[in-house]
Amino acid sequence: MNPTPKHFSFKAMGSFCEIQLFDESRIRVKNVVNQLAEEVARLEKKYSRFREDSFLTEINSSAGNKLGLAIDDETQSLFDHALNCFEQSDGLFDITAGALNKIWDFKKALVPSQAQIDVARAHVGLNKLSCKDSHIHLPRDMQIDFGGIVKEYAADSVARLARSLGVEHGLVNLGGDFSVIGSQPGNKPWAVGISSPVSESGVMAKIELNDGGLASSGDYERFFMHEGKRYSHILNPMTGWPSNGLRAVSIAANLCSVAGSAATIAMLKDESEAKAWLEDSGLACVYMDSEEKIGSAGLNSKN
Repeated sequence: MNPTPKHFSFKAMGSFCEIQLFDESRIRVKNVVNQLAEEVARLEKKYSRFREDSFLTEINSSAGNKLGLAIDDETQSLFDHALNCFEQSDGLFDITAGALNKIWDFKKALVPSQAQIDVARAHVGLNKLSCKDSHIHLPRDMQIDFGGIVKEYAADSVARLARSLGVEHGLVNLGGDFSVIGSQPGNKPWAVGISSPVSESGVMAKIELNDGGLASSGDYERFFMHEGKRYSHILNPMTGWPSNGLRAVSIAANLCSVAGSAATIAMLKDESEAKAWLEDSGLACVYMDSEEKIGSAGLNSKN
């Protein structure tokens, strides 16, 4: 009997999530999916900045404590990844931009003053914190936000757990961040549709994946208009203002976490610089620029 795809969906990390697995037994697959969903829930509880009982909240509450806070290997690896992205992006990718998130209210569509931004930016800068000897030391008033890392990391973690549970063919979709567990049976790739930023039902492109992950970033899901100007939720930590380059970018890489970080960096760069950077990166990608023109790079060389 040939295995058939089983689809399971759930809500987590503020997103619609879906897991597809190929197996002959739906009962066995359901048991696996329950374990995978528990892994997503574990990471959400641990690293959500919206939960008072999360470990991330505990980290942020330790800001200014000279003794620092003990962290585990998993959290250390997230900080190591964030630091690598910070250095490679010349400070554009910065998980310490939490102070900026506090003053930009996208629900009330309020634009902070330059004075407010300047005060917040004084507490931003990954190079200002210390993370060594299994302890993290945050300067007073600094706030960490793993929003640009944790969902992508969760997709990779779920795929890794699925493989350890014997899954050979599957696709993890955590709110548009994908991680692949082998190809479909018969070495058939997974075709992932990339939503268009300017059409609710349109697809900008399709990227085929046999392995690795895919992540997207864009200004179309969270933004507001004020006096005729569009303000994206993607904040540039070096200026304190929203990014104003590409409208959207989707990237495929060996890991979803790598793809997600690269997509965020591309969104934070000036448009012309972002296009050149994507071309030079060697990563498979598709993007939409400010004039709503679609471009791509590396797709023929991916998988």
